[in-house]
Amino acid sequence: MKDILHYDIAVIGGGMAGMTAGVYAARANRSCIILESNITGGLANSTYLVENFPSHTSVHGMELMQKCRDQVDSLGVTVEEVCEIESVDLEAPFKRIETEEAVYLAKSVILATGRKPVLLDVPTECEQVHYCAICDGAPYAGKKVLLVGGGNSAFDEGLYLKHLGVAQMTIVEEMSRLFAAQSAQDALLGYDDVRCILGTKVKDLAVVNGVLTGVVLENSASGECTTVEVDGVFVFLGQIPNNEFFKHVIKINEAGYVLADADMQTNIPGVFSAGDINAKQFRQLTTAASDGTIAALMADRYIRSLG
Repeated sequence: MKDILHYDIAVIGGGMAGMTAGVYAARANRSCIILESNITGGLANSTYLVENFPSHTSVHGMELMQKCRDQVDSLGVTVEEVCEIESVDLEAPFKRIETEEAVYLAKSVILATGRKPVLLDVPTECEQVHYCAICDGAPYAGKKVLLVGGGNSAFDEGLYLKHLGVAQMTIVEEMSRLFAAQSAQDALLGYDDVRCILGTKVKDLAVVNGVLTGVVLENSASGECTTVEVDGVFVFLGQIPNNEFFKHVIKINEAGYVLADADMQTNIPGVFSAGDINAKQFRQLTTAASDGTIAALMADRYIRSLG
């Protein structure tokens, strides 16, 4: 039998939005739990430098999120990491969330599930395909890597990999042009050992005894294939919303993002949504913190309305 645990507010997701919600829930004297499928911090953990967050001229993403976690812990918010949700019932008066370990009942739920990277779509798999340079880049010092994607994330992470001492880097972009800021392009492509191939996609991986030896590239116009020798692949093709366990009951748009109002209220009373999972124009750490603040304050107001 699983333990049945009761909370005023359950926050699903432990990124900036989720942890901010936890802070405000605790300050409203609400019992609160944060359920996180990985480790707290979200995508910000994979950001080398954050230079647009008020109060910090420049700060490592993981360091900033650790400060958020420290504040959450100091306020007595319960945090469950590496916590896989098996099922939810958000429409009942007491919202029910079941994980492998326990069943959580809450008066209000805040969805702060954020986004996840778009995976590399190739038939062959191996352990040398990564989605975070900060998390996985250190072993590739002195080695050859391939970056997939031509946006800001790819170039920012590429600069970090060069900082780690990657020997050679090939950047592949399927479109005919790059989309990263020109300053980032100039900085990364200024290295003699960095080259960029446009109009090309990754068709497959060359793997020998489970170890990556190269990447098969396909020219989008001619269909011609070539193999590039690399030791690792880093993929930056954007993100998609984490909505799997609630998309059948929460209203979402065509892209899968939650349609919450200005008060972070979803279509279900007592269920609020915050951060990158929401349909909105700008997704920044500051907007995530704002969403988390509003969601927690509105969740507190909702609980008070129950009497």
